[in-house]
Amino acid sequence: MATASLHPKSLSPFLTNPLSFPSPHFSKLSFLHPPHHSHCTKRPNLLHAQQAINNKKKNPWLDPFDDGEDPEMEYGSLFTDGKQDEDPRPPENPDNPYGFLKFPAGFTVEIASLGQKIRGDVRRCCCVVSGGVYENLLFFPAIQLIKDRYPGVQVDIIASARGKQTYELNKNVRWANVYDPDDDFPEPAEYTDMVGLLKSRYYDMVLSTKLAGLGHAAFLFMTTARDRVSYVYPNVNAAGAGLLLSETFTPDSLNLSDGGYNMYHQMLDWLGRPFRSVPRQVVPPLRVSISRKLKEVVEAKYKNAGAEKGRYIVIHGIESDSKASMQSRGDTDSLLPIEVWDEIAEAVRGFRPVFVIPHEKVREDVEEVVGNDASIVFVTTPGQLAALINDSAGVIATNTAAIQLANAREKPSIALFGSEEKGKLFVPNAEEKKCVIVSSKTGKLIDIDIEAVKRAIQIFDVSLALA
Repeated sequence: MATASLHPKSLSPFLTNPLSFPSPHFSKLSFLHPPHHSHCTKRPNLLHAQQAINNKKKNPWLDPFDDGEDPEMEYGSLFTDGKQDEDPRPPENPDNPYGFLKFPAGFTVEIASLGQKIRGDVRRCCCVVSGGVYENLLFFPAIQLIKDRYPGVQVDIIASARGKQTYELNKNVRWANVYDPDDDFPEPAEYTDMVGLLKSRYYDMVLSTKLAGLGHAAFLFMTTARDRVSYVYPNVNAAGAGLLLSETFTPDSLNLSDGGYNMYHQMLDWLGRPFRSVPRQVVPPLRVSISRKLKEVVEAKYKNAGAEKGRYIVIHGIESDSKASMQSRGDTDSLLPIEVWDEIAEAVRGFRPVFVIPHEKVREDVEEVVGNDASIVFVTTPGQLAALINDSAGVIATNTAAIQLANAREKPSIALFGSEEKGKLFVPNAEEKKCVIVSSKTGKLIDIDIEAVKRAIQIFDVSLALA
């Protein structure tokens, strides 16, 4: 009796419950459910409401009690509203005895951190872009959006060796460093060197398009940037990444490139979000800038091949195992054998077809099928390809970077896709971009209708008449 009286009365319902520990149905234990069961039907609604609240938070992993910005908070007039300004620079004093001393932009260290703390200014931004030429090219609108949203920001890029070549077409990028973020097992020396390099640059924001797990999130965390923004895995591999990131995006699949042209729409939506009196920033279109040196080099190449400026059609997408084919990760079936291209080139009238090869070993195959008088240009970089397209009358290509470059330079183009869905994904609003999409009906690019492509070539005759 003495031992029985020691049990608290509050535990009596649990101890007298007939479904005790030997039963496997632990979900029916009384301590897991409150005594009032009338609200159990409303439980899903409560979960949806709580989920909506969590979605509004900056990151529920960082602070579970953070419900966002206080709507009743009152701010002063300094660094509270509007966009940031360009970095101020004190004027030079000709009477200064230390004439060599020139203050750099943003040297007002006394107030430098106020805008970053109060308004969230971004003076230095680093973008870690995963993928090759195609993926880096589609990131150009995001870079322009960052420049528009944060005036005076300095944008740096971390990309693979092939992806870095793309940024000779972007004047908004300050530095581009080679480091492959897709390498799962990097060299320890390269890894630590890159961490030290990013940390020493004192970035305010780091963006990453690589799907982050705990490892990549730790890499971004060690940059000590204030805002660490990245895509995360849509599965269990993302466990723990949210603890080290300030903002995360979950894609629909493990391959971000499956989203096509708008593959970065979640990040673009977050970058252009409205802030107090600043309205939502409009996403700019894809545009590229070509240097004079690139134009001169490429002009010598196509003239040597027998073509004239404005009088040739670029043919891109010849089947090859070279990485210079500039394919998208979201569409691996995007190359055609030279025999198919020869049939298409025979229908070109009034223009000279110029075959772009990604490797010199393909030259013999092209000459064997097309003929020794074929115009062949060897191009491996996106900058030279853009310059070649810029001086052309149009482009006929499969789903490679050539189609996006033609749209960026506003050239008429014919895009060949393995399916109609792929065409809509990678070239939205094709009519506005003067692009004709020809898709295969079987889902395989090799089965594309050659006659449909030949009929679409008339678009170049129309553009010539307008010119």
